[in-house]
Amino acid sequence: MISGLIHVARSSDAVAIESLADTLSALVAGVAAGLVGDAVIVTGAPSKALDTVAEGSGATLVVYPPKGDPWSAGARAARRDWLLCLEPGDIPAEGWIRTLDRFVGTARPDVGLGRMRRAHAGLPARIAARSERVIGAAGPRPGDVVRRERLLAGLPFSPRLAVRMLAARLDRI
Repeated sequence: MISGLIHVARSSDAVAIESLADTLSALVAGVAAGLVGDAVIVTGAPSKALDTVAEGSGATLVVYPPKGDPWSAGARAARRDWLLCLEPGDIPAEGWIRTLDRFVGTARPDVGLGRMRRAHAGLPARIAARSERVIGAAGPRPGDVVRRERLLAGLPFSPRLAVRMLAARLDRI
């Protein structure tokens, strides 16, 4: 099973809160299939709206310290061995459950991380993600599936983790 980590950069933005709700509702299919065990909402600033969304969805809300790493803070609160890193508005496309289940079920202990395609990401982010397939990833990006223990060890990943592209993609609403 996996935990969904959703990093909310702008906790006071009403559109981000709405997008967060959409992302959480998309994870419900993974819960029903037995793949997603819990969700963690990670933010840099507390917000009443985020408290409400977290309470209503059963997710854990984590506020990380200034200059802290949101993914590592979320990993400390997650309850599963694998983490799916997301942003508000990320909606996994059809077939994601089967793809992620196969990945986490067959990954060897030395496997770095799995990466879902994000066609909606900007050109600089896509170029950086593509270069990480060659040189390895120093840290997770939204759409990555990574072992919890890797994030608990701290960032940047040492040594850089090999990136395995997954046959699943994230859409943006």
